[in-house]
Amino acid sequence: MKHIFAVVGARPNFMKVAPVMQALTATGRFKLSLVHTGQHYAPEMSDDFFRDLGMGRPDFHLEVGSASHAVQTARILERFEPVVLEQRPDLVLVAGDVNSTFACALVAAQLRVQVGHIEAGLRSRDRNMPEEVNRLLTDSISDILFTTSRDGDANLIAEGVEREKIHFVGNTMIDTLRRFETAARSSDAPAKHGAASGKYLLVTLHRPSNVDSPEGLERVFAYLTEAAGRMPVLFPVHPRTKASLERLGRWTALEATPSLRLLPPLGYPEFLALTAQARAVLTDSGGVQEETTALGVPCFTLRPNTERPVTVTAGTNLIVSDQVAKHIALLDALLAGRLAPRDVRPELWDGHAGERIADVLVARLAD
Repeated sequence: MKHIFAVVGARPNFMKVAPVMQALTATGRFKLSLVHTGQHYAPEMSDDFFRDLGMGRPDFHLEVGSASHAVQTARILERFEPVVLEQRPDLVLVAGDVNSTFACALVAAQLRVQVGHIEAGLRSRDRNMPEEVNRLLTDSISDILFTTSRDGDANLIAEGVEREKIHFVGNTMIDTLRRFETAARSSDAPAKHGAASGKYLLVTLHRPSNVDSPEGLERVFAYLTEAAGRMPVLFPVHPRTKASLERLGRWTALEATPSLRLLPPLGYPEFLALTAQARAVLTDSGGVQEETTALGVPCFTLRPNTERPVTVTAGTNLIVSDQVAKHIALLDALLAGRLAPRDVRPELWDGHAGERIADVLVARLAD
């Protein structure tokens, strides 16, 4: 029986890997081990997700914690290698584009263990983003590349990846969303936070370009205060975003802003419920761009680009960069009924991507 390592490290990985593990388990053809690098280590950023998604406890926990990109990547390399040497898996399955994704793929490739990459081929073409570098490097050393959209296939082929390595399977994050969608749409989560369904703006921001510099935080502060003057705003605050706001003296002012609710990080079911029932979402997260597209919720993305163009061409996503005035104008247009983003579900975002990945791995690996 072939042995597969499924690697998670940061919050988005959990939703991408859970349906694949479920589908692989259902085949009865593999031994599965769950590896948690501990890149996200706070309970609300990791432990709660294992419980909510029914993944079970990790078989291996590297406990790398928070650090700079270089230090964190080095810790993962150092701690993952002995586990691979001891267990000798037949495949290391990584997801997304975080430091854990690339570091674990690199260890496997150097030890001549096959690498499978869930969510391969995404490209923003902005190498100022650490995630873009991780995507490029991971795809370059992966043996089996699972793409979420056709543009991912095209990107990989243009980069010289052999076609037989590429498998268009759809989006495993949407598998998880579909599993929880009915409950999310009927949840009382908005009311718990003092908002009415369909009558609030949900905000999620964490990227360095928005929250690590005074200039970025001033834009965020200006948008939040302007938006809260128009409708209630719910803002689950990432730990590093909160630390930046406190360091630059803006946290207290936001706490005092009427109609703005600052929330702690939320578990997946509650956050999905707030997303599903929002009037609109403001984000810099790639995963949230996908979730809003799958749910048909208008999304304003506070970035100059996206590695998920299908959310713009087929979905509800609008890229509005860092222009606060443009954001507010679009929000006003949406609230006045003058703006209607596209609302088409992308191909194969049907809740069965994990099963398609399992089918590929059975054909490639099973005895």
